[in-house]
Amino acid sequence: MKGIKKLIFLILIIAIILPLGFSLYPLAAKPIRLLVDGKDITSKASPIIEKGRTLVPIRFVAEELGAKVSWIHEDRKVIIQKGQQVVDLKIDSYLVMSKDEKKNYILSDTTPKIIDDRTYVPLRLISNALGVGIEWDEENRIVRIDSNKVSEIESFFPIKISSLESGQTIKGKTELGVEFLGEDSIDGKEIKYLLLNPETRKGYVVARGKDLKGNYSWIPNLKDKGERVLVAAIYDEEEQFIAGDAVQVYLEVTPKVSLMGVKEGEVLNDVVNLMVDTSFVASRVKYQITNLDKGETKIFGEDTPIDPYGEYRWIPNLKDNGNYSFKAIVYDMENNSYESNEIIAKIEVMPKLSLSGVAQGQTIDKPVNLLASRNFDASETQYILRDPISKAEEVLAVIPYGSYRWFPGPEISGENELLVRVKDTRGQVHESEPIRIKTTGKPIILLDGIGPNQVIRDTVKLRVRSNVDLESVSYVLINKNTNKQKVIANDVDAQSEQSYTPKKEDTGYWKLVAIGKLKGKEIISDEIPFRVYLGEIHKSVPIIEKEKFLSLASGLAKKSWEKTGMSAALQTAQSILETGWGQSVPVDKYSGKVSYNLFGIKGKGPAGSVIYNTWEVYNGQTYYVDAEFRAYNSVEESWNDHKSLLLNSDRYEPFREVMHNSYQGAWALKRAGYATDPEYALKLIRIIKQYELEKLDIIDI
Repeated sequence: MKGIKKLIFLILIIAIILPLGFSLYPLAAKPIRLLVDGKDITSKASPIIEKGRTLVPIRFVAEELGAKVSWIHEDRKVIIQKGQQVVDLKIDSYLVMSKDEKKNYILSDTTPKIIDDRTYVPLRLISNALGVGIEWDEENRIVRIDSNKVSEIESFFPIKISSLESGQTIKGKTELGVEFLGEDSIDGKEIKYLLLNPETRKGYVVARGKDLKGNYSWIPNLKDKGERVLVAAIYDEEEQFIAGDAVQVYLEVTPKVSLMGVKEGEVLNDVVNLMVDTSFVASRVKYQITNLDKGETKIFGEDTPIDPYGEYRWIPNLKDNGNYSFKAIVYDMENNSYESNEIIAKIEVMPKLSLSGVAQGQTIDKPVNLLASRNFDASETQYILRDPISKAEEVLAVIPYGSYRWFPGPEISGENELLVRVKDTRGQVHESEPIRIKTTGKPIILLDGIGPNQVIRDTVKLRVRSNVDLESVSYVLINKNTNKQKVIANDVDAQSEQSYTPKKEDTGYWKLVAIGKLKGKEIISDEIPFRVYLGEIHKSVPIIEKEKFLSLASGLAKKSWEKTGMSAALQTAQSILETGWGQSVPVDKYSGKVSYNLFGIKGKGPAGSVIYNTWEVYNGQTYYVDAEFRAYNSVEESWNDHKSLLLNSDRYEPFREVMHNSYQGAWALKRAGYATDPEYALKLIRIIKQYELEKLDIIDI
């Protein structure tokens, strides 16, 4: 009985399966056949379908069409030649060269690749490159290639470089742009313009941006000469190439420098803002300004480098009035110099005088340095305090020229006006606009020699400044935790300097005050918090052997470059400059905790912070104080955080526009205030050139 049931169950299963195909084996797609001029060559190498593209073995197809196929092993290239027609393919490169009467560069949607030791290319590329007809028979799964049919080269993508013609000669700065054909659109994240060597398919990004249809400026490097391929490549969110176009160009850049900011015959009566427009990538600029009446020449940029992409301000004085010639001298990356056109203009500035050192409405509760800002020579300078209502004046100081340090006493209170009156060398008197200020009318004592949050390890010299004549002064320490007081000096001469040498029992956090005496009354300074620390101080440490740092930094830079588009050469140079080749990385000065902070960024990082020295200014004095610097768990974390800062901070928006170019990027960092060192940009450029870091920015497609 059981056997009969099993048999019935089996029959039912077979009844269900048989109508589906009358086979117990799964259905398999029919193999693709390849026919060239009617001849079936499928047995030599069958076509395959990959990601919706039909790929065919190029050697067998080409040879069947009577072409010669050569394989260049070291370059991973395939050269196909039939008569005057040459096709140049490179493995894993989207860029294909086809030459007949002229060269044509094609961007394929699939790269040639090696499968089972054979080079496969997209079927459509066969048609484009060899100019033969192709046909895909879907029903019979047959690829037919017919040399009797002629096909025209067609773009794989609905995009065309609209700003350049194929074969165009590039002589200087060039505008770049594309247009989209028909109603097609491309959903891409970024467009990059690549300048490639046609032989190697490698080169550099010369412009980039997120506006796919935007216009971009390309400033060529003078070292780039001869034939190149300019590619407009669109990438998706994963930095994968999805569309583009390519044209052949020839670089014959004529070095040209145009001076901007002055015009021929112009009369200049204020600040002169000078800039240059160059036909090539520049490293620095000098401005030559010659007084034609006196035959005197000044060159700006000799000692302090001037940004060739920024603005330079020249403020002429009254004595500078006259006829002038202006000229710019620009240096390329090989330090060759090129001069701009000479522009003749006239300086006619009027006498200008203003008081600096105080601001409108400011309350004066500490010494201020008053200065007569003028554009003419002076024989006498008077700093004047004036009642705003009665206009009664008090002359604070009379000096030939220079600044005056003013600390108003308690006898001066309420609102007053400050102004400066200057007599020039011809005896003419000039007066500044008054500045309304307020004074407290109180006696004030200021403590010098120590700054807020300073860490004391050795002897410090203490002194006071006051707006009254103190009879004596005392210096008192107040323990921050216990409020216990310790007198350093008691009723000493207010004009003398007092030494404080911390002792072991002073270790900890304190506040220091100065107490002055005047006619039986005490005048107390602000409390200055500080720390006494006499233990071991840890200094910056190396994170790797010096000779290994370049490999470490360049590897991190390349990864970041591929992800962000920020020049790897510039990233590497910055890390070298900021850390001294990885030999000086901040550590916590008290605990020795390593920060892995390669770029000196302050604040708290993923691993907290480390305490490190920095400079602060208090009451006009400069002090070393403790500051928090970001700490990281690894060098990689520090690297990524630094790039995040440059990529997201509004401050560095101008940098992001040129960050693909290491030289322009170096100056943009300086212009954005990344460093105060006037030579910061040139130092980066020197490192890039000396160690050939430009190679890190090489790109292919």
